[in-house]
Amino acid sequence: MIRKWINLAVMLAALSVSAAFAQEPLVFDTPEQEARYQQLTVELRCLVCQNQNLADSDAPLARDLREEIYGMMMAGQDNEQIKTFLVDRYGDFVLYRPEIKGNTLALWLLPGVLLAIGAIALFFTVRSRNRKLAAQRQEG
Repeated sequence: MIRKWINLAVMLAALSVSAAFAQEPLVFDTPEQEARYQQLTVELRCLVCQNQNLADSDAPLARDLREEIYGMMMAGQDNEQIKTFLVDRYGDFVLYRPEIKGNTLALWLLPGVLLAIGAIALFFTVRSRNRKLAAQRQEG
């Protein structure tokens, strides 16, 4: 009898926890509005996960930001106003493709610079080994 009550208590606790994390579905006026919302949440980065966009993240902050974006859309704000608000609040990091400007230049240039350095290092390493092999063949 006690075991049944314990099982019931555990099931009720699990149900209440899952209900706490449940999110009401968002209701849009038009399919275009929903597509716009989906596009925005894909273009914006989750600040907790960092490698996920807002659409894919399950983090509580991402959920809050999705609700904020929805509210701003329903209030009539356009995509640029929403992005500007989020950048002002969280910085350029919230954008997956930040604008090219002074403080984001490294984000855009660093991958190319690192790739060029790697290619140059590989070139000199291969050339050095080829010279050593040629010298060994001439000696032997």
